[in-house]
Amino acid sequence: MDYVDLYLMHFPVSLKYVDFETRYPPDWNDPGRKSDVVDVPISETWAAMEELVTEGLVKNIGISNFNNQLIMDLMKYAKIKPNVLQVELHPFLHQNQLVNYCQRKEVHIPITAYSSFGSISYIPLGLKNAVNLLEHNVVKSIASKHKKTAAQVLLRWAVQRGIAVIPKATDENRLKENFSVFDFELDSKDMSDLKGLDNGTRYNDPGVDNDIPIFG
Repeated sequence: MDYVDLYLMHFPVSLKYVDFETRYPPDWNDPGRKSDVVDVPISETWAAMEELVTEGLVKNIGISNFNNQLIMDLMKYAKIKPNVLQVELHPFLHQNQLVNYCQRKEVHIPITAYSSFGSISYIPLGLKNAVNLLEHNVVKSIASKHKKTAAQVLLRWAVQRGIAVIPKATDENRLKENFSVFDFELDSKDMSDLKGLDNGTRYNDPGVDNDIPIFG
């Protein structure tokens, strides 16, 4: 490829470089192994990403898993504003303060939600005792009301908040299903009922097992 459309800083934590031939992925996904952090500030990494844009190797640069405070700091020195913020977001984790901040006119960083279906992506990775959003009575009731699937309700909930979604599917029918979220609208009661599910549950927090306090 001559260029990359979008290049993200995956986590606001600098890890020691590990050659792909030694271990892939070279981060904290290796069970039982602590990750090695290095003293590289976010400002230095962002400046390097900006250079990639200047050189034409990358069209857009963005961030992932940043909180309000880190974004505020980044905006103070960034020559190129982040084109997107990608974060875990679902009815168990509304991220209201973060969403409201990014959607402010003077900030305006588009948000992309990952893990829109909650724990379902993490069960194959060994997550236990997690509540399945797709089987939650509130979500299923709203889906039945609109004659839609639970997945479509969860995606519509994010889209209706002005948030992009990136659901993963390998089945053709589910891919088509995921696209069909623009022909209905959740009403105020639906949104209120889903708001009641917010309990701060975060599934993607590798710092928990690596003694690296990322999200608190």
